Amino acid sequence: MSKSSDEQAPYSAPAGGWGALKSSAKHLIKSENSAMGVKALLKANQPGGFDCPGCAWGDSTSAGKVDFCENGVKAIAWEATSKKVDASFFNQFSLEQLKTWDDHSLEKSGRLVEPMFYDGKSDHYQPISWQDAFGVITQHLSSLSSPDEALFYTSGRASNEVAYLYQLFGRMFGTNNFPDCSNMCHEASGVGMTRSVGIGKGTVTMDDFSEADAIFIFGQNPGTNHPRMLGTLRKASKRGAQIVAINTLKEQGLKKFADPQSPKEMILFSSTNISQYYFTPKLGGDMAILRGMAKLLLERSETDDNVLDHEFIAQHCSHFDDYKQVIEATSWQQIISQSGLMQSEITQMTNIYMHSDKVIFTWAMGITQHQHSVAMIQELINVLLLRGNIGKPGAGACPVRGHSNVQGNRTVGINEHPPQSLLDAIEARYQFKPPQVSGLGTVDAIRAMRDKQAKLFIGLGGNFAAATPDTAQTYNALANCELTVNISTKLNRSHVVTGKQALILPCLGRTEVDLQASGAQHITVEDSMSMVHRSAGQNPPASDKLKSEVAIIAGIAESVLGNDIVNWSNLKDDYALIRDEIEAVIPNFTDYNDNIKLDRGFYLQNSAAQRVWNTGNNKANFSAAALPEQLVHELAAKDETSQTLTLQTLRSHDQYNTSIYGMDDRYRGIYNERRVLMMNRQDIKRLGFAANDLVTISSVSKDSITRSVSDFKIVEYNIPSGCLAAYYPETNPLVPLDSVAKDCGTPTYKSIAVKLAKQ
Repeated sequence: MSKSSDEQAPYSAPAGGWGALKSSAKHLIKSENSAMGVKALLKANQPGGFDCPGCAWGDSTSAGKVDFCENGVKAIAWEATSKKVDASFFNQFSLEQLKTWDDHSLEKSGRLVEPMFYDGKSDHYQPISWQDAFGVITQHLSSLSSPDEALFYTSGRASNEVAYLYQLFGRMFGTNNFPDCSNMCHEASGVGMTRSVGIGKGTVTMDDFSEADAIFIFGQNPGTNHPRMLGTLRKASKRGAQIVAINTLKEQGLKKFADPQSPKEMILFSSTNISQYYFTPKLGGDMAILRGMAKLLLERSETDDNVLDHEFIAQHCSHFDDYKQVIEATSWQQIISQSGLMQSEITQMTNIYMHSDKVIFTWAMGITQHQHSVAMIQELINVLLLRGNIGKPGAGACPVRGHSNVQGNRTVGINEHPPQSLLDAIEARYQFKPPQVSGLGTVDAIRAMRDKQAKLFIGLGGNFAAATPDTAQTYNALANCELTVNISTKLNRSHVVTGKQALILPCLGRTEVDLQASGAQHITVEDSMSMVHRSAGQNPPASDKLKSEVAIIAGIAESVLGNDIVNWSNLKDDYALIRDEIEAVIPNFTDYNDNIKLDRGFYLQNSAAQRVWNTGNNKANFSAAALPEQLVHELAAKDETSQTLTLQTLRSHDQYNTSIYGMDDRYRGIYNERRVLMMNRQDIKRLGFAANDLVTISSVSKDSITRSVSDFKIVEYNIPSGCLAAYYPETNPLVPLDSVAKDCGTPTYKSIAVKLAKQ
């Protein structure tokens, strides 16, 4: 029996365990197709099977016959549902009716099974043939006054094969407008790491986690967002590695974990402690923590030559003296004020780091979604460089990506700022000159639609309308488009927030057999550890009217451009031919079709891991960025009567990105609802509220736009004073469009200045 919404209480059981198994069974039953779901699970993340459509955590070489997690079960059951959204559904429900449904209700309606067209005249989607749908897109693209009026958005779910075709089509059409989900998530990681070490990817492999002496986990919640990581951390903890969690909320998955695939832990109801040390900084305070660690290391190095790796710094690094000056100029008062931790806590972290020979820093969106995120990433790299923890076994940097191929999309060309080497390789291969001017990322794409400078939007997967910031502005921007197109598996918000006309193009899911003219196809994806491996669906398609993403993009490209330069039809018929094209254009894909026959795929070499620095000066660069002048929580702390607090958006445990599988957040003790505001007990009392009060949350921004959301219930939670947490997409309306990370444009979902008012 479900708990009532008034029964919030800390979850005392470990992450995983019997709770995960019970939840998995519930979601399989809710799919109304549990037999197919169970069958698919046995092939998830297995050689010859399919890559889970959830997170991008790597596959262990020692993984057994079962290698999936609770949230993977939810994703697979969600896709394998027997519920169908067809022409009769859209005949029954008008667009205006569907706009009133919440996000969970939209997605749980079922699989999209036939192409649909909204003509802007009727209030209902109508069925349309594939050929006519391609014709509508061709007509609209042909009517644009410039190719740059088109936007080609990509979700991280897309495979290497379709992402490569997509970027090739867009560039042949004449634009570099490739906004993608990376713009909203890990853009800061790519920018910061490229500046520091010459590559925007993590430098570690799964084997490095087996050798690390210490693992520092910054700003991430693996128990909900990438649960298979807990299996890796469990092994590291059991062999004696020191694991340090630095996260604003105390998340259950970072405390203890019972592996559902361990008979011993399940039978004995036992678990493994994950983090031996847990620190809860204030939002945005991680850079100050790292600066404090660096300050202590430099002070100790004056009397101990073994603290810093002087040989590594001298041989491989540049700008160390500039960094040293900035550290010396940073006061402990500023470090403590911004971090929200005591100096003794930062000293404890430093001691662990200093006495560990091989150290991994791993992080996620708790680091990347602040105004100073790029500088924060570079500070992570700075501290690793101080002791030579880049490019040696058991050590390195590990940004943990979200969707299962968000990293691969970038590798094969989904980039609004393409490197010249990519454009040159495309020109040499296809004998046309790609556009040389940078395109639009996600936030700039919203501005362009808002200002009617972009008129056509194509979304390859994802849920753009729900995932993006400043919801009211985003909705208005999409409504300005002449045509919006969404290539999707499930009904979502982006299908009801439309342009003047709209197309829904239903595609095969990751779990489904992809049969083309040359036979059953497989796709490839790249995980967070730069491993590329194959994925082949196992289930029969939900409808005979579905097309693969590759077939859809190839069909559009053929309709718009013809087959003179690229034979899109041939590529659609045999994905091995697409991989030949990738091999010819993208570095490190030699013998692509042969290498993916290996059980766990192949490794894309990482230059920084080999201590080759592809920077302007061929060195690893220390960044001498100063700490931010003031964070939101510091401004509020100056005045005890201040109503301003810092809000972060986050996922519930029954959620992956914008897909909401259920209404519970088990590990946080929240059930049956999502409009909750997690708040510190002292702040509740200081501001005159009480637990369970309903409040309106309003942004504090520099512009004159009012942004607010209502009917949020206060939940007393163990979170630092001055900080709040609530779920997205419900709180995305509060994120100002112009509030983005410096140098990369990522929305500041983790540092929103807000005020509260009792309803």
